[in-house]
Amino acid sequence: MRVYVLNGPNLGRLGTRQVDVYGLTSYADLVTMCVDTGRELGLDVVVRQTDAEHELLGWLHEAADEGAAVVLNPAAWSHYSIAVRDACALLRAPLVEVHISNIHAREEFRHHSVVSAVATGVICGLGVDGYRLALRHLAARPAPEAPDRSA
Repeated sequence: MRVYVLNGPNLGRLGTRQVDVYGLTSYADLVTMCVDTGRELGLDVVVRQTDAEHELLGWLHEAADEGAAVVLNPAAWSHYSIAVRDACALLRAPLVEVHISNIHAREEFRHHSVVSAVATGVICGLGVDGYRLALRHLAARPAPEAPDRSA
C-alpha cells in the first residue's frame, strides 16, 4: 500500500525550530524514521515537505487520484486553510492528521483544525512517534477491496 506522509510549513526546520515544543529530531531523521517504519510494515512510504500551500494541494490531489492513504501534518494550515481541508476531503483512502505538539495545550488559535473533520483520525502531542503510530494504524487496516470490473 502506498502512503504519502505530507508535511506543511516550517516542518523542514525540525531539530532547530522551537526544540522545546517540537523536539530535537531533525527533518532528515523524521524522513528516515517514516520510510524505515513503512518498510517494516510493508508500506510504500513517500515523505514530502513544503512551505508552499499550492504544492501540498497538488500532492493531496495526487494521493486522491491514486487512492493512496495519507499521513498529514498540515502545520499552521490546519487552523485556517479551507483549500487544504477541501483537498483532504477528496481522498478516498484513510487520512491520519498528525501534530507533533499537543495543539490543544497551546495558544487558543491552534486549538481548532479545519482538517480534523475530514480525517479518519487525529494524533497530536506524541512528538514524532505520532507518525509511527499513524503508519502502524494504516498498516493494520484491512486492505480495500478491488472494484468489481466484470460487469
